[in-house]
Amino acid sequence: MPNHPTVHTYPDLLLGKLVKRYKRFFADIELDSGETIVAHCANTGPMTGVCEIGAQVAVFYNPSPKRKLAYSWEMIHIDGVWAGINTSLPNKAIGYMLENHLLPELEPYDTIQPEVAYGEEKSRIDYLLDRKPLLNTQADSQKQRTYVEIKNTTWCDRNIALFPDTVTTRGQKHLRELMSVVNGDSLAAIIYFINRGDCDQFKSGDRADPEYGKLLREAIACGVKVLPCRFHVTPQTITYLGLAELVLD
Repeated sequence: MPNHPTVHTYPDLLLGKLVKRYKRFFADIELDSGETIVAHCANTGPMTGVCEIGAQVAVFYNPSPKRKLAYSWEMIHIDGVWAGINTSLPNKAIGYMLENHLLPELEPYDTIQPEVAYGEEKSRIDYLLDRKPLLNTQADSQKQRTYVEIKNTTWCDRNIALFPDTVTTRGQKHLRELMSVVNGDSLAAIIYFINRGDCDQFKSGDRADPEYGKLLREAIACGVKVLPCRFHVTPQTITYLGLAELVLD
């Protein structure tokens, strides 16, 4: 794997400062040009630690008639680093990494399917990886498929990335679903997409959701792979830095 591969390149972004965020989906931003615009905020959670009024932000301008808002809030400059805000980007970046086999922890696989329905609680997995069995199936002891879930992660305590930053019944459900598919034929993995470059450790955000932390520990014991992936974010690119240290206490 190349050192620090670029996994996403942004189109030209506009810089400004955050005026306010409201109704979860909207943010007023004063561009460097002096114009104040309304941008779509894809992150509907509390955005703990990454929603500081007056902080520098970057937005994407796309005046498509299919969009209700022409601007999308992409990132914020906080604690000396850029942190990604657009929660749809991690799936896109991980998709690129899977296509280019940049995550050896998930090898081997031959095919990649996004958004596959699965589980007893009617979930959709972000990516399903399948591999072709060898001709000599008795000698082929490797699992045939891997279920991959992705979580955008921006909350931190110093150099420790934390997820979640609020109670997430949806996230709890995903952990239960991942545990349910780990069997003789399948593997499961959860990727924490650390969308800022200043964290080299990861742990569960037990302060925000202790039940999620309990389930994550159960999932690890059950055999679910936990991959806390570190990324360096700039208004030009997202670069993969490798895995953070998983901290369990």
